[in-house]
Amino acid sequence: MKRQIIIFLVLLCIKVSGFGQVRDSIQGIGLMELSHVNQGNSYVTFPTDIGNIEPLWFEANLIPNFYLRESKNSRLMGVLTPQIILRMYQERSYPVRTPSYMPQITLYYLLNDKDNSRKFSLFGRYAHHSNGQDGDFFLESGEVNVKSGDFATNYLESGLIVTSINTRFNAYQFFKSSIEIHPQSWNGKELEGKYSNIRWHNTISIFKLPSQNDQNINKKADISVKGESTWLFGELNNWNVIAFERLNLSLTFYYHPKFLEDIGLFAQYYHGSDYYNIYFSHRLDILRFGLMTEKLRF
Repeated sequence: MKRQIIIFLVLLCIKVSGFGQVRDSIQGIGLMELSHVNQGNSYVTFPTDIGNIEPLWFEANLIPNFYLRESKNSRLMGVLTPQIILRMYQERSYPVRTPSYMPQITLYYLLNDKDNSRKFSLFGRYAHHSNGQDGDFFLESGEVNVKSGDFATNYLESGLIVTSINTRFNAYQFFKSSIEIHPQSWNGKELEGKYSNIRWHNTISIFKLPSQNDQNINKKADISVKGESTWLFGELNNWNVIAFERLNLSLTFYYHPKFLEDIGLFAQYYHGSDYYNIYFSHRLDILRFGLMTEKLRF
């Protein structure tokens, strides 16, 4: 646990050291780029996970986004995202069990659009998360039926995104803070007391800018780093209100080499509750590597 606390403090220090440093202009950052950062990237992992997750051939996160807006200069934009996460297990016949279906609609509103200031944006989201199964939630033994048990929840999320340029690292910097609420009436009754209904998310993303001498405005960000934390509120597994088990942490490094067109390499460390639908009661502590799309261009 000390290791995870150190990671969180390092991210906080990076955040504090650069957040107040803003250039005269942050041209090129609009709602499209904000949504790319906030919605997340598609990825596929290599079969080399290090940690306590079941042996996988891969985990894939598919996030196609469909944009609803009047024009590129609009301060209001909607995004439809039929997100799917799936895992292929290293077992007989290579099963893909209970994918996470996460369709969602997100609205973004840019509060200020002046080029010479830090940008503030609000977003709101309605989302569904299920595994497409209809079996009993519990087995006869009393254990959760992860193979065919019915899992479903609906939730609302709302938050603030602050965009600036970190001059120390010559990089675009995004800070997001949001609250996610799962009304109990929108959840399966089996989730009560086992699944957190209120979650506080915080994310810091830093995207390295190209050289000032590079005139190619379509060049992708070569390096990026994202630190994420989530605190789980509410009655949960009889945990103390300040139990460290309520804290989920993630740190992701992304590198886009020049010889690849639309994808790059990433390394990610994750500690916390499993985010894969009905597997939520599992605790993960893993290091993984893989390929990731990178939509952000400069």
